[in-house]
Amino acid sequence: MFERRNIKLIYCKIIRKIKNFLLSDQSREFLIFLFFFLIAGGFWLLQTLNDDYETELSMPVRLRNIPDNVVITSEPPSEVRIRVKDKGTVLLSYMLGKSFFPVTLDFSDYSGGRNNRVRIYFPQFEKKILSQLNLTTKLLWVKPDTLEYIYSTGASKRVPIKFRGEVVAARQYYISDTIFRPDSVLVYAPADVLDTITAAYTQRIHLENISDTLIQQVSLYAPRGVKFAPATVDAEFPVDVYTEKTVEVPLRGINFPAGKELRTFPSKVRVTFQVGLKHFREIKAEDFHINISYEELLNQGSDKYTVQLKTMPKGVSQVRLNPEKVDFLIEQISPDNGN
Repeated sequence: MFERRNIKLIYCKIIRKIKNFLLSDQSREFLIFLFFFLIAGGFWLLQTLNDDYETELSMPVRLRNIPDNVVITSEPPSEVRIRVKDKGTVLLSYMLGKSFFPVTLDFSDYSGGRNNRVRIYFPQFEKKILSQLNLTTKLLWVKPDTLEYIYSTGASKRVPIKFRGEVVAARQYYISDTIFRPDSVLVYAPADVLDTITAAYTQRIHLENISDTLIQQVSLYAPRGVKFAPATVDAEFPVDVYTEKTVEVPLRGINFPAGKELRTFPSKVRVTFQVGLKHFREIKAEDFHINISYEELLNQGSDKYTVQLKTMPKGVSQVRLNPEKVDFLIEQISPDNGN
């Protein structure tokens, strides 16, 4: 209640001061000064706008009457920029009041270009621009001065999605896969271009420190004259956590002649590696192979062999062997021992 009373008193004081000022001699002098100032400003503005100036304007561009069996793979620019010169009053009307009609291109007037490529040069659409300008307006330049579009007469094919870029997982995590939805798209292009397209590549993506499965909408990179449907896809990057696992893998001799056999000490090697938790149970000792050929041992020049994994399953990393070297012996087997 007290606050309301204070606000009311302040309001009344302000109104009283304004009223007293408007009824004072100073107020009359100020209003007379303001009146003549506005008149002088108006004359100055009219004089200024009567001079010639240059400015840039834009006009929309539209392509119409496209047949149902035609797919525009590279549409003309959505607008053209024009630079004009005229009196300030005329330019002001362009900028504040006048809206331009689109520069319309009728497909039937320009179709049939070489390899389904159409170029429309400035003299061919100059009248469409000048007809919307005052007679006193001078057109200085137009950008672009050539309108170009490419189209396909229904020719298309389906191509797979390919990823471009880099997705880096956080420490102790890894990207287990890259999944696109949809996994393929339709591509439209003139026949000579369509034959060269084998995949739809994404725009370059760079993501770092990913610790959870990520789904992101990505755009497809379409070269000029090529159109993908759809133009964007959902990319999923499943994230898994690394864990460590150890298996024992036997050493096996291969290509040994009859009567000879490999003996290693020890006969098995402990293989320790990192694998995603999702695949931990899938990876077994049988997925690793340490095959030692007879020819390899003959060229060894030592009775110690440095263990090398010949094959290992996909998805494992940071592989360590223990021991890294083993003793070996090529044993002669008698015919009796072979029975």
